[in-house]
Amino acid sequence: MLVLTSATGKLGSAVLKALLENNLIAPNELVISTSSNASDSRWGAVRAKGVSIRYGSYDDSASLEKAFEGCKRLFLVSTPRISMDFNNAKPGEGREKHHMLAINAARKAGIQHIYYTSLAFGSNSKAAVMRAHLRTEEYLASLNDIGYTVIREGLYNESWPLYFGHYSVSDDQRKEVIVAGDGKISWTAIKDLGLGTALILAAPSKDYASRTLYLSSLSSKTLTELAQIISGIKGEGVKLKIVPQEEYENYYIGEREMGEGNVKWWSSTYAALEDGECKIHDGTLEQLLQAKGHHLQPLEATVRKMLGR
Repeated sequence: MLVLTSATGKLGSAVLKALLENNLIAPNELVISTSSNASDSRWGAVRAKGVSIRYGSYDDSASLEKAFEGCKRLFLVSTPRISMDFNNAKPGEGREKHHMLAINAARKAGIQHIYYTSLAFGSNSKAAVMRAHLRTEEYLASLNDIGYTVIREGLYNESWPLYFGHYSVSDDQRKEVIVAGDGKISWTAIKDLGLGTALILAAPSKDYASRTLYLSSLSSKTLTELAQIISGIKGEGVKLKIVPQEEYENYYIGEREMGEGNVKWWSSTYAALEDGECKIHDGTLEQLLQAKGHHLQPLEATVRKMLGR
């Protein structure tokens, strides 16, 4: 039995869809742990296929133990509560607090192997967004009573607006977008990550035991190249302006009126880009998808669709 968390999130839903549509794991061997009402109508379709739905919350270890009961493997998606990481959260107080709670619940429930979704930045990352992931990875590696696989998921094609100056796809009129750095990013579509991750989950746990994998496209584009793509699609020039990190923070907090905690947490991402952390050289995803006759979706196609062109 495999239990999945965050099955309604972007990645989690893509993984669940890939598992079911490709018949990779029998529905009656799947359990979804959800913090919403397990009886909610949203679960009707998957429940009808034989998937079990159980309540489990990152705020309640007992509920997670119950949700994980009888399962041998856990697909653990990182918590979306990014505010836990703000203001340089101390070890154990950032998002890793939720992850460790779930890991310990899994150990008590008899889970034998955990697949943890990390992020495709470097192991000594400058990006604050990676801090909770690295702490979680370190905790998993320190345990000797449970197996694990770390899947560093590629940066979503669909997340390009976040990296591109919090760009609004519906109404952004800026001709110049301010960022705090640039570098190659191996952009990867969520659908492709969903299938690649599902194929790993469907394989014997021993095939990926104690490994850290990067699931990502091998092709990459900088934010400068992204600006050129956007300009071509929109038929009007959109330029990138690179400024120091402090100037970036002042602009988005002061002029764009974004939350200080969020902006300062995110701003270090650009230092990681400058260091080449997001140019991935692991061909695992492309090998997995090629074996299924599946081709990766290029960034340009995603940008065009999101811009409604």
